[in-house]
Amino acid sequence: SRNSNFSSSPGPPPHSSWDFRGLAPAVVFSLCFSVGVPGNIAVVILRPNWEHLSIVFSLCFSVGLPGNIAVIILRPNWEHLSSLSQSLMLNLAVSDLLCLLTLPLWIHSILYGWTFNLVSCKVLTSFSHCSFFGSMLTVTGLSIQRYLVVVHRLKCNQVQIRVMLVLLWLVAFILSIPSLVVQQLETDQERIHCKPEYSSDVQRMAVLLTEILCGAVLYSIVTFSYIRLKKKINQAAFFNNPQTNRLVTSIIVSLFILWLPCFIINVLGITGLCLEHEGLLKFCTHNRRIAEAVTFVNVCLNPLLYAFASNKMCSLFIRSQQQTGNLLFYYVKRKECLAA
Repeated sequence: SRNSNFSSSPGPPPHSSWDFRGLAPAVVFSLCFSVGVPGNIAVVILRPNWEHLSIVFSLCFSVGLPGNIAVIILRPNWEHLSSLSQSLMLNLAVSDLLCLLTLPLWIHSILYGWTFNLVSCKVLTSFSHCSFFGSMLTVTGLSIQRYLVVVHRLKCNQVQIRVMLVLLWLVAFILSIPSLVVQQLETDQERIHCKPEYSSDVQRMAVLLTEILCGAVLYSIVTFSYIRLKKKINQAAFFNNPQTNRLVTSIIVSLFILWLPCFIINVLGITGLCLEHEGLLKFCTHNRRIAEAVTFVNVCLNPLLYAFASNKMCSLFIRSQQQTGNLLFYYVKRKECLAA
């Protein structure tokens, strides 16, 4: 049969032609790597004027804002998706948009100092952190949802969707409470800055450990879910699908690169606290802002990685069944996967 001949034939796997639609993520990540790595090394060595960060924030705002608005309005390729997938991707766009809306105030703060009161400092910082955690939790939820639908064929009803979204934002709010507590106003060189001030080393250690553990757990879940999903698709196709590999690699690598600076700064901060090394702690304080600026790039890439590629993973799985000649399974999974 066609299926047995295909699966047992020796020799190298058939050559797959380039899918030029998949070139966009590869180009974006190549640019991020080629520019970001030497850029961050230069920051550590040269210590440039931190006001240049306003340029990074401005670029993130000008690129990410229309991208996420386009996702909310156009909802590309969502007509065959389930209510859960649509709710999660819409929630991702909203959380990223809320985070981007805080950038003009941070740009103003970088250039002219904090010109508002303490309450606005605490509220804006907590709001920004809550949006960040909401985005990261939604990305994690998307990976779990795709894994459960494609691998285990599980679905959720409307009540479960609403409960999950409420819990998601509740967890995001809880994780943002430390920033609400520690954020204070500090005068430096005739300017007032909105920055964290810790009452003790124990408090600082607790905040850093919370961020490290949260980031490590969420990234591990995302990585596990997409690797298992990729294996499921490749097993169905009996060979590694290059489109699947590129998409999964793009998601995992982008998260790793863009959140790694904050992770490193937090780890160095804990190391400095344990060793009571003032130089290391000062280094972390001075370089934390550049690490946070890198994470803002993530909200610009999310529309490209998730919303505009929402059907890619399922379509690859469906195509693999069609190529292997498993027509009965193809029609069954087509109905299930498009509803994912």
